[in-house]
Amino acid sequence: MPKQYQWLSTVKFQDPRTLTYLGSPSILRLPDGALLATHDYFGRGCPLNHVGEEHLTSVYRSEDDGHSWWNVTHISGAFWSGLFLHRGAVYLLGTSAQYGDIVIRRSDDGGFTWTHPKDDSSGLLFRGGHYHDPPNYHCAPVPVLFSSGRIYRAFEDCDPLIWGKGFRAFVISADEDADLLDARTWRMTNKLPYDPEAYPPDFGAIGRDAYGWLEGNMVEAPDGTLWDILRFNSVPVLNKAAMVRVVDEGTRVEFDPETGFIDLPGGLSKFTIRRDPVGGRYWMLSNDMQDFPVPIRRNRLSLFSSADLRAWEKHATLMVDDHEKTPEDSVRNTGFQYVDWQFDGDDIIYLVRTAYDGAHNFHDSNRIVCAKVEGFRKLVGEREVSG
Repeated sequence: MPKQYQWLSTVKFQDPRTLTYLGSPSILRLPDGALLATHDYFGRGCPLNHVGEEHLTSVYRSEDDGHSWWNVTHISGAFWSGLFLHRGAVYLLGTSAQYGDIVIRRSDDGGFTWTHPKDDSSGLLFRGGHYHDPPNYHCAPVPVLFSSGRIYRAFEDCDPLIWGKGFRAFVISADEDADLLDARTWRMTNKLPYDPEAYPPDFGAIGRDAYGWLEGNMVEAPDGTLWDILRFNSVPVLNKAAMVRVVDEGTRVEFDPETGFIDLPGGLSKFTIRRDPVGGRYWMLSNDMQDFPVPIRRNRLSLFSSADLRAWEKHATLMVDDHEKTPEDSVRNTGFQYVDWQFDGDDIIYLVRTAYDGAHNFHDSNRIVCAKVEGFRKLVGEREVSG
């Protein structure tokens, strides 16, 4: 790859023979200059909790800008979780297990030790149902939004527990000045199911019973309105997303099917959107599906930006399969997916759940890799560059 798009290091390799796979990457630059990274484990061979669900997260630090990493600790009871920084402390927010409770942890020492969410005063924010009884809380390592003194984060409740059409979108929020480990400081919106009768006419009828939304990104639009922009499972239609509006300081979410569906490159897979504090432009890393007509295509990771969240411009292909494979084999066996990233000065640093060089398939990832885009703002207005 060109220098501009560096694969810096492999944070974690997992031999596929273990039947354990690596998911939910999250990355954060700490105040002391170190990088912190987390991921969880899934698959038939991975560690399970007392009810048979995936639940383990590992934590890593790098003190050489992502070129090398060491495992700091493991956290039991953390899944689909993302890192964020608030007033000098590091937080990890997600679920306790696959379809578990909503939980938050705090570290005051750069990720070496963490609080434990044992009750509603120590980080157990919203209790899920037993095993697969509702509520079945779901999310991904998606951005936390700070807006007008509140902290917002998107989640879903899969009820009924049917992947795709069972997901109900909602948002939780808290006052920035509150004790974030105290469940009483958090509020939850209504839970909004996808209405299969509201799909756009140009989608056609094929597959609409399986349509659904998930893995939402909280963002603030240029006019100050708040949105949960959700991945939209719309096979065989590609590159769509849904914009759910968050209103009344996080007390309610609503959706207008006339305006809420947008064209979004890579909207069929998990994407991550953040707003640049310099200039206010929105940037996104996603698995765009421009030129290969298959339902799932995660063997290309690309960089996009937008001025208004609705019209997106591609700037670069960051990761592609460089093995000698047919296009069909590459789609089946390679994945650069579930990316999490942060602005890092003039650069973007990102962490990728990667199925590459020996993985069982594109989904069952055998690596977590760290990479960087140097001088990303210079790409605006330039011709697309492929790595």
